[in-house]
Formats: sequence, structure tokens, C-alpha cells
Amino acid sequence: MEQKEVRALLEQVSSGELDIDEAMLKLKEAPFEDLGFAKPDYHRALRQGIGEVIYGAGKTQEQIHDIVASMVQQGQKSILITRMSSEAAEAVEQDFIIKYDKYSRIGLVGEIPEPDGIGKVVVAAAGTSDLPVAEEAAQTAECFGNEVIRLYDVGVAGLHRLLAHRKEIMTARVIVAVAGMEGALASVIGGLADCPVIAVPTSVGYGASFGGVSALLAMLNSCASGVSVVNIDNGFGAGYMSAQINRLAIGAEEK
Repeated sequence: MEQKEVRALLEQVSSGELDIDEAMLKLKEAPFEDLGFAKPDYHRALRQGIGEVIYGAGKTQEQIHDIVASMVQQGQKSILITRMSSEAAEAVEQDFIIKYDKYSRIGLVGEIPEPDGIGKVVVAAAGTSDLPVAEEAAQTAECFGNEVIRLYDVGVAGLHRLLAHRKEIMTARVIVAVAGMEGALASVIGGLADCPVIAVPTSVGYGASFGGVSALLAMLNSCASGVSVVNIDNGFGAGYMSAQINRLAIGAEEK
């Protein structure tokens, strides 16, 4: 939808020809741009509350740069890029200010918004080897306006390390539990928390872990209530879901 179309729509609302709900529906159905290799969705934030995120893996540096450029031109203030290579980050940095974390391969063009959630998102990682996935989850949640508390290296091999953070676990609005190996962390946290727990299996482990399948199956079979599971190494998906849960809490408080 071009500016003149938006103006015409607003003029219809102003004159009473169109009511606000109908106008909102038209805006939600609007637009994208066909770049040939991609169709950026400029109104995703209007429909879903969170703007479109760029998945960097498999895209060329030029493609990522051009998608970012189109989204900036359309006024998106924060653009998150996941699974981004350092080379792609350098290409984007030629024209835009970007914050890039090589560890999690997360890139952010624009500013991290101030936290607007009423609760805290806790991201707990079993071991240091799980941190790239945990940071992907944590930085995703932060990019979408959430306060994040990180609990790292709190796996079940040293249970006292996790129990030292009982207060953070018991006061969280939502918890992301990241673990490889046997994936037991999510069940333990699920037994301590009264909030939703999002389990993230990682591909960390030796041969019989089957690249994270053993942790995935263990988490899917958790005996703790309130544990949901995302795909192997999908820190972004867990961070996104945690932001949605916290946003729902805002709506409940307002009511």
C-alpha cells in the first residue's frame, strides 16, 4: 500500500465513510514488496505485533543487505537477522548501523526497544557449549522488548548451581531452558516454576545424542507439566515465543 492509498484510507475514516475497524482490516491486509528474490512483509508488526525477521542462512550478503534496505525505507525501527555470517554483517554495515554478535550469529539493525513486558524472561542454559543457542533466544527476546535474565552453566550435573537461582526461576513470567546431552534441564526447571517453560534441545553431545535428537525426545517426554518444546538449536523460536507469552501477560494486566 502506497502513501497515497494510506492517505485516502485515512480521509475516508475522517469523513465517516469508513469505520476504524474496517480501516484497520485493510491495513492488516496490506503490503509487501517483490524484490525478485524476496517479498518483505512490511505490515507484519501491524498484524502480529512483531516485525518480520530475516533468516540469514542461505541468503547472499547482497540479498540480506537489500532486504534490510527495503525494511529500513519502510520505517521498521528494529530489524533482527538470525544465523547471520560475519561477512553479511560487514556488507550491511557499509550502509547501516548494525550490532552483530558472532557468538549467536544475531544481527540487529536499529535500536533495542525498552522492555515493555510486565514480567521477566529467564533463559537458562545447561552448559557453556549451549550458549550460542541460549544467546540467540535471549537476544531475540530482548529485541522484542523483554527484560531477560540469563542463568548459564546450570545443568543437572551440578544441581546446586541451578538451585542457587530458585528466586529467579520462581518469579519468572516465562523460562527458556536450553540443553543438549540428555536434555534433563527442562524437566527440573518445569518442576520448580509456575510459568510456561520452553525447552530448546541443542545438538551438543557425543555420538548417541544423534545431533540433539536424544535431548529432543527427552524434552518431548518430560514428566513436568507446562513444558513445551521447539526444534533442535532453535533459540530464535524459543525467544519469539517467550516474547509472545509476555505480551499476552501485558494484555491480561490491562484488562
